[in-house]
Amino acid sequence: MSSDLKQTTSHLTEDELAMLDDEVEAARDVWNIPDDEPMRNWLHEHQPDQWSFWKSAAENGHAGAQWLMGLCYADEAGVDHDEEKALAWFIKAAEHGDVAAQFLLGSAYDQGQGVIQDEHEAAVWYRKAAEQGDSDAQFILGLMYENGRGVEKDEREAVDWFLKAAEQGDAEAQCNLGFMSEDGRGVKQDDCDAVAWYRKAAEQGLAEAQFSLATMFEDGQGVVQDEREAAVWYSKAAEQGDEDAQYFLALMYEEGRGVKKNQREAAILFRKAAEQGLAEAQVSLAAMYGNGRGVKKDEREAAVWFRKAAEQGNADAQGTLGLMYEDGRGVRQDDLEAVAWYRKAAEQGDVDAQFNLGLMHEDGRGVKKDKREAVAWYRKSAEQGNEDAQRHLDMLSRKGRGITKGFLKA
Repeated sequence: MSSDLKQTTSHLTEDELAMLDDEVEAARDVWNIPDDEPMRNWLHEHQPDQWSFWKSAAENGHAGAQWLMGLCYADEAGVDHDEEKALAWFIKAAEHGDVAAQFLLGSAYDQGQGVIQDEHEAAVWYRKAAEQGDSDAQFILGLMYENGRGVEKDEREAVDWFLKAAEQGDAEAQCNLGFMSEDGRGVKQDDCDAVAWYRKAAEQGLAEAQFSLATMFEDGQGVVQDEREAAVWYSKAAEQGDEDAQYFLALMYEEGRGVKKNQREAAILFRKAAEQGLAEAQVSLAAMYGNGRGVKKDEREAAVWFRKAAEQGNADAQGTLGLMYEDGRGVRQDDLEAVAWYRKAAEQGDVDAQFNLGLMHEDGRGVKKDKREAVAWYRKSAEQGNEDAQRHLDMLSRKGRGITKGFLKA
């Protein structure tokens, strides 16, 4: 025991100090459970009998007791919620070297909870906790170095802190080391190392790592290509609600890669991802409704999902929705709406939408007839290889409409 600790806890008997240390250690074990509820329950169970004891020890400088006091005020355990008092106790505990309080103080400054947000100050306290071996602080400090928040950006330093956390079994740090290894950021690019780190995190159940590992197997990066193994890992992540995994697994069921072809299962998975807002899945689900694959054909439902994706800026959906308005499929026929959606997609470089927008300008549907504007959009489409657009340019050139006569190529 340090001389400082002896002085600050001199009012306690050895038995009382041992009991307090045991309580703090028990609280730390509960604190490390990811869910907040067990910690809250522990505080509410122990606070009534121990409050006076904790308060006395905290006022005499016991860091662990100060941390407990802060938690009580933060979680309304036997006392009114008081963010200011909670923070004051956390500061005292952190200054006395309590690692959990240091982490909480870093989080408070990081998120601006009870204090003015200050990423530099957050990094200071995260570092103190990280240097004492706190894996959560090590991981977050790694993120700060990776992104240049509160510290100067330094990907090598980020890797060093991720590695410290990963070696303690932190799944998120392991996954981030996979990203860094795959991309060659802060460490030599190495797909095999990336796979190894993704696997460690994936085996702990981290959905993001399971998805990343699946993509490595699907693409044959760092491992022998194995679509069955890819499907296994996509399934694990999809079961946890990962929308990207749901989408990629749906594609495998749709195409019969790594799994038996099953359009119905593909539609189910596309819907799960689509309902989470993934635009690509919304487009795929819309296409299945439009074609009657895996679901009963329903052009109205197709239009609903194309619109959801289109409103997120998906060019494929915008162009298709334009076509549906032009033809009156699944929606009321409306050339003005068709032009509006074609334009959105065309301005993003969608080759078919550029051609269709040219047609609308040439024919004067949904927009004032304008051959020059039609030519401008045909040319954009033709420059991307659209043969129909090139043919229309050729015809307009021969007729001398909106284009210099005799100009045959875009």
